[in-house]
Amino acid sequence: MILWWVLLAILVVYFLPLAIARHRRRPMNKAARAEAPGKFAKLPSGRTYYEWHGPLNGPIAVCIHGLTTPSYVWRAVENGLKMMDYRVLTYDLYGRGYSARALGRQNADFFITQLEELLEDQGIDGGIMLLGYSMGGAIATCYAAKHPDMLERMILIAPAGLGIKSNRFQDFVVKTPVIGDWIMRVFGGHMIRKAVKAESSIPSEIPDIYDRQIADTYVRGFLPAVLSSLRNILSKPLDEEHRKIAKTGLPVAAIWGEEDKVIPLAGLGKLTKLNRNVRQTMVKGASHSLAYTYPKDVIKAIQEFLREV
Repeated sequence: MILWWVLLAILVVYFLPLAIARHRRRPMNKAARAEAPGKFAKLPSGRTYYEWHGPLNGPIAVCIHGLTTPSYVWRAVENGLKMMDYRVLTYDLYGRGYSARALGRQNADFFITQLEELLEDQGIDGGIMLLGYSMGGAIATCYAAKHPDMLERMILIAPAGLGIKSNRFQDFVVKTPVIGDWIMRVFGGHMIRKAVKAESSIPSEIPDIYDRQIADTYVRGFLPAVLSSLRNILSKPLDEEHRKIAKTGLPVAAIWGEEDKVIPLAGLGKLTKLNRNVRQTMVKGASHSLAYTYPKDVIKAIQEFLREV
């Protein structure tokens, strides 16, 4: 009898926090998507939210966001690209923003498939300037290694795949099955909100970005998606992919934050060894949030790159 009570207590301790956490989070359903300003593509892998900005006949720039902040993270850089007459496509990765909570291991193939299907849906068959920020840089790298013929150039901003700094919480949930999933679902939102609040004193060119980042942690499916990405695409070094890209001669630029505490600046030197033709820029004083806290410097680096290629 005592054993049954012990087992019941264990089940309550395990499932009750999960139920409470789920209750506090809103579903990404039809009602939630009704507020979206952009459009949706019904792709074979799942519904994908996207937006087009800029002149209809401009050259195409496709922007891939990072691990936790959806496509609105590009708003400031996107404005600079529009001023350069680019037609800019941004979209939400699966598990983030308004896109589907698609099932599957979030590895390189998972994200490449989403991008392949979206480009086909939008009738894009080449001539792309591909931009990737943070984890989006890893996705862009993997896509470029597979489809260099689709691209005219690639720009990586604080790209993952060349080294990443992690904390004890992240290390534990990534390396520990089941218990790690439980901890991520129960405490992961708190940890992300804590990190956002720690950076919220940094002036941003996107006024509401910190509030939106916090709100995203209260949407169902977000935390499992983040954990899956940490365990898959972000756990793999991309040395071989960069070597493949170097052999194709694709013009590549990389932009780094001097004070980045997520993607170490040592990645700059590593990338140089893998692809000596990459144009590298370091933004002084910038943290990992450089896409929205130092967008003018990012755009300046892009403009200088475009003048050279």
